[in-house]
Amino acid sequence: MFIRFMIKNLAAVIFLCFYLENSLVAQSLKPIGIDENSIKFTVEADTAWTAMLKRYKGWFGADGIYTIPLNGVESRKSNAGDKSLLIFSDSMIGEVKDGTMQPGYKMIHNSVALLTGSKPQPDNLKFHWEKSKDGSAESVFIPRTSQTQPGDYYWLGDGFVNTEGNGALYIFGYRVKTFNTDAFGFKEVGNTLIKLNPKQAPAFKDIFQKDTPFYLTSKGGDIGSFGTGIYVNTKSAQAKNADGYVYVYGVRNISKDIMLARVLPKQFDNYAQWQFWDGASWVGDMDKVANITSNASNEISVSQLADGRYIMVFQVNGMSTDIGIRLANKLTGPWGPIIKIWDCNPDLKKSTYVVYNAKAHPTLSGPNELLISYNINSLEFIKDLMTDPNLYRPRFIRLKIQ
Repeated sequence: MFIRFMIKNLAAVIFLCFYLENSLVAQSLKPIGIDENSIKFTVEADTAWTAMLKRYKGWFGADGIYTIPLNGVESRKSNAGDKSLLIFSDSMIGEVKDGTMQPGYKMIHNSVALLTGSKPQPDNLKFHWEKSKDGSAESVFIPRTSQTQPGDYYWLGDGFVNTEGNGALYIFGYRVKTFNTDAFGFKEVGNTLIKLNPKQAPAFKDIFQKDTPFYLTSKGGDIGSFGTGIYVNTKSAQAKNADGYVYVYGVRNISKDIMLARVLPKQFDNYAQWQFWDGASWVGDMDKVANITSNASNEISVSQLADGRYIMVFQVNGMSTDIGIRLANKLTGPWGPIIKIWDCNPDLKKSTYVVYNAKAHPTLSGPNELLISYNINSLEFIKDLMTDPNLYRPRFIRLKIQ
């Protein structure tokens, strides 16, 4: 009886030890960054970056800033000799003197700048725009596709250098048309892929443009477009969990719903090879694309944190005063709740000022931090620029992950 009792209890002890050991192993294999709901951080204004874009002659204002590392390495901070292309949408060219814009200023629809290194040193940033026949400033990229209509112009989406494909620099161009002089009297009318030689930056001689089908409309009048943010998940981009795809985020509807597509680098401009996330799997039909989150903005960023989680940075609800983030363990989501990290109200000196399109710049950020930009504009654009000529330019903050 005693022997049977010992054998029975010994078996129970062995089972208990086996269970505990496997439970501990399972816990040790659990991803570190599994929490999609919270993050410990501090945030502060980055006055050096904000000051670097406060200019008085030539380029003195713009919105829509994206940073594209020309070596294609997207997932680490750029080294001292690395070159990056900064791209802007509507840009002001002219001179600021005695607190106002001088006669002869001009707004063009896009401009670029070449940055050496990753530090906010003015001498390392060279702006570029084109000139028209009369010598006045002109946009770098002008729509010249089969679907282009008179009066169309480009605002710029995100871009990347396709190091695992053909080596080209790709930038999404949104064809926009102005319908009236109201503050929001414009509308996106098409989506274009601009193909460039990165070695020619910033003065591109060879500019190839190709209309894309990645422009969505609805019966209710809502529109959508891809190119709002790009995550290059390849080994050459030094992505941690590289699967070989380029992920392209899009935005649609007034609720700023975010969509997701992917494509292999070698097939990037072969639109038939694109896949779209339908909420459960990847499909070839763009009309089945799902919303993976909402209440974002027309321009966003997605990058990966040191703990493996992905972070999306955006302006909450498109044009609110709050900069927000969401967290996810996969590029497809699910994305956690909005975590507000910065209140832009102190920048709004007048009731006519607005703030929009926050995003991060990982290649300008150190370990466990993100440099984040956001744009300031005015509903009475020229009137307010005459008295506050440097209002229209990106501002910067720095998010530090604890």
